[in-house]
Amino acid sequence: MNWWPFGKDTGTATLDGPHALLADIEKRGKRYRDDLDNGKFITPACKRTASDAASDQATIADHTQLEAFRYLLEVPRGEYRLLAEPDSQADIIDGYLRQIPHDQMVIEFTGVTNADLAIAIIAGFNWLVHCAVLAGGADPKEFFGALRNFRRVASTAQKWWAADDAKHRYAEMLQAGEAPPLFLNLVWADYGRMAAEIAARHAARRQSA
Repeated sequence: MNWWPFGKDTGTATLDGPHALLADIEKRGKRYRDDLDNGKFITPACKRTASDAASDQATIADHTQLEAFRYLLEVPRGEYRLLAEPDSQADIIDGYLRQIPHDQMVIEFTGVTNADLAIAIIAGFNWLVHCAVLAGGADPKEFFGALRNFRRVASTAQKWWAADDAKHRYAEMLQAGEAPPLFLNLVWADYGRMAAEIAARHAARRQSA
């Protein structure tokens, strides 16, 4: 599976898949933040009406995904970049699985890298649950399962990286244009899946109004 149309931007053409994805998220995240600061768009995206800018389903999904990822972009010292580093995966995943789940979106970082990454990832999921309720009147319990499901995904990835040949398989997957189970890929994909569902609920609710 291809996670991103890598190589189309001259600024990321020399990067491998995960680093190109991360560079693109950083670029689009900054642009979106600047647009919000300038009052170009309403946030959260899931509250936009038909008369608002960027209110089509695809853009709401895109912006909702970026809104969830913004917590990671706020991790001190840019340490979210470790999500794209194969040598950091075991520690990051272990830190995530050790973190006690919470329901907070207003967060305080601890200064401990792996704990801060885990806190930010969970906050992003909580933001998506919040948006699901706003967009389509969903019962939050429907979406709380996403955190449980992602912990299972993380546990599987932990076993994958613990194998002796993990780095070799990682290199082979990159060479084949496939997406290895880096936490960056896993988080971005799950955020995207939930954001797409939120955008669909938003569109359906608007059509029935």
